[in-house]
Amino acid sequence: MLKNSVQDPASLTVEERLELLKSVGTGGEITEDEGQLRWLLENRKPYEIIAYDGFEPSGKIHIAQGLLRAININKFTSAGVKFKMFVADWHAAANQKFGGDLDVIKKVGDYFVEVWKACGINLEHVEFIYASDLVKDPNYWELVLKISMNTSLKRVLRCTQIMGRNSTDALQSSQILYPLMQCADIFVLKTDICQLGLDQRKVNMLAREVAKPLGFHKPAAIHHHMLMGLGKPPENNMDELDKKIARKMSKSDPNSAIFMLDTRKQIQKKIGKAWCPPQQIEENPVLEYCKYIIFERFDEFKVERPDQYGGNITYSNYDDLAKAYTAGELNPVDLKNTVVKYLDELITPVREHFAKNSKAKELSDFVQKAMEKQFKSSKKGKK
Repeated sequence: MLKNSVQDPASLTVEERLELLKSVGTGGEITEDEGQLRWLLENRKPYEIIAYDGFEPSGKIHIAQGLLRAININKFTSAGVKFKMFVADWHAAANQKFGGDLDVIKKVGDYFVEVWKACGINLEHVEFIYASDLVKDPNYWELVLKISMNTSLKRVLRCTQIMGRNSTDALQSSQILYPLMQCADIFVLKTDICQLGLDQRKVNMLAREVAKPLGFHKPAAIHHHMLMGLGKPPENNMDELDKKIARKMSKSDPNSAIFMLDTRKQIQKKIGKAWCPPQQIEENPVLEYCKYIIFERFDEFKVERPDQYGGNITYSNYDDLAKAYTAGELNPVDLKNTVVKYLDELITPVREHFAKNSKAKELSDFVQKAMEKQFKSSKKGKK
């Protein structure tokens, strides 16, 4: 049975609201002690607190950006926090997505919004904002300049990892602007809490460093866990954060990600090939989806199997499921088949929305063609 993912903050105590916010950082990081978050909850009225996350419109949306994002946003709005979803279209252009074509990127951004509206987000206290609207204000660029004057080039280059760039050798000049713009966004959006993935940590730390010199309050940051891709984790000697970034779900490898419009057959094929060693919990993406998505949305995890293989069994929490898997009482095939069932149930409403809504279908078709064109262009460029 699906859980009710939305609560009224008026029915919760400050401690309960604080626990909701902290639960978003489970497996990730909260960069402030509880004091700053508690102060916000105690001294601001519901929905006067503002959190934000930003997304480049760069292609299809996978379940980390869709299902997991919906779960976390609903926790924030249930805690009495207004959430601003920032469509970073200018940032995507600066990062050379779709050849920097803003018209294409904006339409891909419209597709993002359409997916979010269909994937279970409580929209009452969520606002969608496009970077293309912010940059019209000359004060925005003045702020970008001021941030650059308070930041070394070395510090900005370290932040370029937020764009998915591991090397600075081939950066375009526009990509150096990207971290400065993202830092400016935080202040222009009047953000109290930066709520992004761990891969965005460096620019959030930059914003916290320059806030006081520029006359802004220092934002708190709650970084959520980055959902793993379906492939085998990297084995090289990276530090812990770089390892998490390297193994995260990425749309650049379609076979490593479950997308929000994937059919059940596609989900089954991808999960069937997923890295899922018997009795191993660590770095097991299939179990991660149970922990961070399925048990967040369902009251139980019911495994259906023939009597000769143990019969049906139901787990009411992740810890019991993990113990059973570690002990060998649940094998990878049965685990995967059950995960497919639950993920498909969560994605089905989104598929149906895009099948029945003509505007949504048009946007989906547009994104598919734009991605095909981008793929052909990239292959041509490599010859």
